[in-house]
Amino acid sequence: MLRSAVSLAVAALIIGVCSASAQTTAAPAAKFFDKAQVAQALKAGGLIYDGKFFRAQISQRSEPGQVELHQKDTDVFYIVSGSATIVTGGTMVGGKPAGPGEIRGTSITGGESRSVAAGDVVVIPDNLNHWWKEVHQPLFYFVVKEVTGK
Repeated sequence: MLRSAVSLAVAALIIGVCSASAQTTAAPAAKFFDKAQVAQALKAGGLIYDGKFFRAQISQRSEPGQVELHQKDTDVFYIVSGSATIVTGGTMVGGKPAGPGEIRGTSITGGESRSVAAGDVVVIPDNLNHWWKEVHQPLFYFVVKEVTGK
């Protein structure tokens, strides 16, 4: 009988501690962006979410950009609309530091060119040169950037 009472008391204590812990530790909240917020971000471009391990943003291009190399970050591009030619790999020409772990250049020699359009996904791992060489129409794309170097 005493053993049952002790077991019951220990169980009640564990439940009480777990309940108190659950009440004092806030669970992470999901982030939702309705279509109006996404449409606004598509129009203006920019950061949507900046988290501990990744950030999400919507970008737009109407012309080519610089060559980029991120030493610690991975980019995942989802093409929303438009089309472009992206060049990856190869050797960066005119590379200069543009911030911690970031190098920018003027072009790529010997890279792989690929046409991308709405619905395509491109994953650029860290330390891989990449360049939006040609933009055939305004390009809108959603970017998830792993930010391990943050």
